[in-house]
Amino acid sequence: MRAFSLLPLLAIAAVPAPALAEAGDVFVRVRAVVVSPNEDSGSILPTFPGEEVDVTDSFAPEVDITYMATNNIGFELIAATTQHDFGGTSGATGGIGQLGSTWVLPPTLTAQYHFAPEASVRPYIGAGVNYTVFYSEDTTSALENAIGPTSVSLSDSWGWALQAGVDIDLNENVFLNFDVKYIDIDTTATLRNGAIGTQQVDIDLDPFVVGIGIGFRL
Repeated sequence: MRAFSLLPLLAIAAVPAPALAEAGDVFVRVRAVVVSPNEDSGSILPTFPGEEVDVTDSFAPEVDITYMATNNIGFELIAATTQHDFGGTSGATGGIGQLGSTWVLPPTLTAQYHFAPEASVRPYIGAGVNYTVFYSEDTTSALENAIGPTSVSLSDSWGWALQAGVDIDLNENVFLNFDVKYIDIDTTATLRNGAIGTQQVDIDLDPFVVGIGIGFRL
Protein backbone atom coordinates (compact mmCIF):
# COMPACT_ATOMS: atom_id res chain seq x y z
CA MET A 1 0.00 0.00 0.00
CA ARG A 2 2.81 2.40 0.90
CA ALA A 3 4.49 1.86 -2.50
CA PHE A 4 1.22 2.58 -4.34
CA SER A 5 0.75 5.78 -2.32
CA LEU A 6 4.04 7.11 -3.71
CA LEU A 7 3.01 6.69 -7.35
CA PRO A 8 1.11 10.00 -7.66
CA LEU A 9 4.10 11.89 -6.21
CA LEU A 10 6.48 10.19 -8.64
CA ALA A 11 4.17 11.02 -11.54
CA ILE A 12 4.08 14.66 -10.55
CA ALA A 13 7.88 14.78 -10.23
CA ALA A 14 8.24 13.30 -13.72
CA VAL A 15 6.28 16.12 -15.36
CA PRO A 16 8.70 18.74 -16.70
CA ALA A 17 8.44 22.24 -15.25
CA PRO A 18 6.63 24.73 -17.48
CA ALA A 19 8.89 27.07 -19.45
CA LEU A 20 9.17 30.55 -17.99
CA ALA A 21 10.14 31.81 -21.46
CA GLU A 22 8.21 29.98 -24.13
CA ALA A 23 7.14 30.21 -27.75
CA GLY A 24 4.78 33.10 -28.34
CA ASP A 25 5.89 35.15 -25.32
CA VAL A 26 6.54 38.87 -25.81
CA PHE A 27 8.94 40.62 -23.44
CA VAL A 28 9.42 44.37 -23.04
CA ARG A 29 12.53 45.57 -21.26
CA VAL A 30 13.24 49.10 -20.04
CA ARG A 31 16.94 49.65 -19.40
CA ALA A 32 19.34 52.40 -18.39
CA VAL A 33 22.34 52.08 -20.70
CA VAL A 34 25.79 53.55 -21.10
CA VAL A 35 27.05 53.74 -24.68
CA SER A 36 30.85 53.72 -24.61
CA PRO A 37 32.52 54.13 -28.02
CA ASN A 38 35.63 52.05 -28.60
CA GLU A 39 36.62 54.45 -31.34
CA ASP A 40 39.45 54.17 -33.86
CA SER A 41 39.86 57.42 -35.80
CA GLY A 42 41.69 58.25 -39.00
CA SER A 43 43.27 61.63 -39.68
CA ILE A 44 41.30 64.81 -40.38
CA LEU A 45 42.12 65.21 -44.06
CA PRO A 46 43.43 66.92 -46.05
CA THR A 47 44.42 69.80 -43.76
CA PHE A 48 45.22 68.04 -40.48
CA PRO A 49 47.13 64.79 -41.21
CA GLY A 50 47.97 62.88 -38.03
CA GLU A 51 45.25 64.63 -36.04
CA GLU A 52 42.46 62.31 -34.89
CA VAL A 53 39.20 62.65 -32.95
CA ASP A 54 37.74 61.00 -29.87
CA VAL A 55 34.08 60.51 -28.95
CA THR A 56 32.46 60.82 -25.53
CA ASP A 57 30.38 58.23 -23.67
CA SER A 58 26.66 58.78 -23.23
CA PHE A 59 23.90 57.60 -20.85
CA ALA A 60 20.30 57.09 -21.96
CA PRO A 61 17.11 55.07 -21.44
CA GLU A 62 16.50 52.18 -23.81
CA VAL A 63 13.40 50.15 -24.67
CA ASP A 64 13.45 46.76 -26.38
CA ILE A 65 10.89 44.19 -27.46
CA THR A 66 11.66 40.46 -27.66
CA TYR A 67 9.46 37.89 -29.38
CA MET A 68 10.07 34.25 -28.47
CA ALA A 69 9.75 32.19 -31.67
CA THR A 70 10.45 28.99 -29.70
CA ASN A 71 11.23 28.28 -26.05
CA ASN A 72 14.93 28.91 -26.80
CA ILE A 73 14.98 31.29 -29.78
CA GLY A 74 13.98 34.92 -29.48
CA PHE A 75 14.26 38.04 -31.63
CA GLU A 76 14.98 41.41 -30.01
CA LEU A 77 14.63 44.93 -31.43
CA ILE A 78 16.06 47.83 -29.43
CA ALA A 79 15.15 51.51 -29.59
CA ALA A 80 17.33 54.21 -28.02
CA THR A 81 19.03 57.44 -28.99
CA THR A 82 22.10 59.10 -27.48
CA GLN A 83 24.07 62.32 -27.94
CA HIS A 84 27.85 62.28 -28.27
CA ASP A 85 30.51 65.00 -28.50
CA PHE A 86 33.63 64.61 -30.62
CA GLY A 87 36.87 66.56 -30.43
CA GLY A 88 40.45 66.72 -31.58
CA THR A 89 43.11 64.79 -29.72
CA SER A 90 46.31 66.59 -30.82
CA GLY A 91 47.75 69.48 -32.82
CA ALA A 92 45.60 72.39 -33.93
CA THR A 93 42.28 70.56 -33.51
CA GLY A 94 43.32 69.25 -30.10
CA GLY A 95 43.91 72.85 -29.01
CA ILE A 96 40.35 73.72 -30.01
CA GLY A 97 38.89 70.89 -27.88
CA GLN A 98 35.35 69.82 -28.70
CA LEU A 99 34.65 70.18 -32.43
CA GLY A 100 31.03 69.12 -32.61
CA SER A 101 28.22 66.87 -31.47
CA THR A 102 25.72 64.45 -32.96
CA TRP A 103 22.68 62.43 -32.01
CA VAL A 104 22.84 58.72 -32.77
CA LEU A 105 19.87 56.41 -33.45
CA PRO A 106 21.07 52.78 -33.74
CA PRO A 107 18.11 50.37 -34.14
CA THR A 108 19.51 46.86 -33.72
CA LEU A 109 17.84 43.51 -34.36
CA THR A 110 19.35 40.39 -32.77
CA ALA A 111 18.50 36.71 -32.79
CA GLN A 112 18.95 35.29 -29.29
CA TYR A 113 19.48 31.83 -27.85
CA HIS A 114 18.04 31.44 -24.33
CA PHE A 115 19.83 28.63 -22.51
CA ALA A 116 17.34 27.77 -19.74
CA PRO A 117 13.78 28.78 -20.64
CA GLU A 118 12.38 26.72 -17.75
CA ALA A 119 14.55 28.45 -15.11
CA SER A 120 14.05 31.64 -13.13
CA VAL A 121 17.58 32.73 -14.15
CA ARG A 122 17.85 32.68 -17.95
CA PRO A 123 21.16 33.62 -19.64
CA TYR A 124 21.17 34.31 -23.36
CA ILE A 125 23.49 35.26 -26.21
CA GLY A 126 22.62 36.96 -29.47
CA ALA A 127 23.90 38.23 -32.80
CA GLY A 128 22.35 40.46 -35.39
CA VAL A 129 22.40 43.54 -37.57
CA ASN A 130 22.47 47.28 -36.87
CA TYR A 131 21.61 50.37 -38.88
CA THR A 132 22.79 53.64 -37.34
CA VAL A 133 21.41 57.07 -38.24
CA PHE A 134 23.28 60.24 -37.26
CA TYR A 135 21.15 63.37 -36.95
CA SER A 136 21.12 66.91 -35.51
CA GLU A 137 24.86 67.23 -36.07
CA ASP A 138 26.33 70.55 -34.96
CA THR A 139 29.69 72.24 -34.57
CA THR A 140 30.88 74.02 -31.43
CA SER A 141 31.39 77.74 -30.98
CA ALA A 142 35.04 76.97 -30.16
CA LEU A 143 35.54 75.47 -33.63
CA GLU A 144 33.75 78.33 -35.39
CA ASN A 145 35.68 80.93 -33.40
CA ALA A 146 38.89 79.27 -34.62
CA ILE A 147 38.11 78.71 -38.32
CA GLY A 148 34.79 80.41 -39.06
CA PRO A 149 31.29 79.09 -39.82
CA THR A 150 31.41 75.31 -40.31
CA SER A 151 28.82 72.62 -40.98
CA VAL A 152 29.21 68.95 -40.12
CA SER A 153 27.50 65.74 -41.23
CA LEU A 154 28.09 62.07 -40.45
CA SER A 155 27.30 59.19 -42.80
CA ASP A 156 24.86 56.49 -41.71
CA SER A 157 26.18 52.99 -41.02
CA TRP A 158 25.28 49.32 -41.48
CA GLY A 159 27.02 46.86 -39.15
CA TRP A 160 26.75 43.75 -37.03
CA ALA A 161 26.06 43.30 -33.33
CA LEU A 162 26.87 40.78 -30.60
CA GLN A 163 24.98 40.42 -27.32
CA ALA A 164 25.02 38.62 -23.99
CA GLY A 165 22.69 38.98 -21.03
CA VAL A 166 20.57 37.39 -18.36
CA ASP A 167 16.96 37.66 -17.16
CA ILE A 168 16.25 37.04 -13.44
CA ASP A 169 12.61 36.53 -12.49
CA LEU A 170 11.13 38.64 -9.69
CA ASN A 171 7.68 37.13 -10.17
CA GLU A 172 5.72 35.47 -12.96
CA ASN A 173 5.61 38.57 -15.16
CA VAL A 174 8.45 40.85 -14.01
CA PHE A 175 12.20 40.25 -14.15
CA LEU A 176 15.56 41.97 -13.80
CA ASN A 177 17.73 42.21 -16.88
CA PHE A 178 21.46 42.71 -17.39
CA ASP A 179 22.66 43.12 -20.98
CA VAL A 180 25.87 43.88 -22.89
CA LYS A 181 26.13 44.57 -26.62
CA TYR A 182 29.02 45.27 -28.98
CA ILE A 183 27.89 47.14 -32.09
CA ASP A 184 29.91 47.66 -35.27
CA ILE A 185 29.41 51.31 -36.31
CA ASP A 186 31.61 53.01 -38.93
CA THR A 187 31.05 56.56 -40.14
CA THR A 188 32.71 59.41 -42.03
CA ALA A 189 32.43 62.90 -40.54
CA THR A 190 32.51 65.71 -43.11
CA LEU A 191 33.21 69.29 -42.04
CA ARG A 192 32.62 72.07 -44.60
CA ASN A 193 34.24 75.45 -44.06
CA GLY A 194 34.62 78.40 -46.43
CA ALA A 195 38.18 79.20 -45.35
CA ILE A 196 39.84 75.77 -45.31
CA GLY A 197 37.45 73.79 -47.50
CA THR A 198 36.03 70.32 -46.86
CA GLN A 199 37.63 68.07 -44.24
CA GLN A 200 36.81 64.41 -43.63
CA VAL A 201 37.66 61.89 -40.93
CA ASP A 202 36.79 58.19 -40.84
CA ILE A 203 35.72 56.94 -37.40
CA ASP A 204 35.06 53.37 -36.27
CA LEU A 205 32.86 53.93 -33.21
CA ASP A 206 32.24 50.25 -32.29
CA PRO A 207 30.60 50.98 -28.91
CA PHE A 208 29.92 48.71 -25.98
CA VAL A 209 26.33 49.19 -24.78
CA VAL A 210 25.91 48.10 -21.16
CA GLY A 211 22.44 48.12 -19.63
CA ILE A 212 20.48 47.20 -16.54
CA GLY A 213 16.72 47.32 -16.25
CA ILE A 214 13.34 45.76 -15.66
CA GLY A 215 11.51 43.43 -18.04
CA PHE A 216 7.83 42.58 -18.35
CA ARG A 217 6.16 39.51 -19.83
CA LEU A 218 3.10 40.70 -21.78
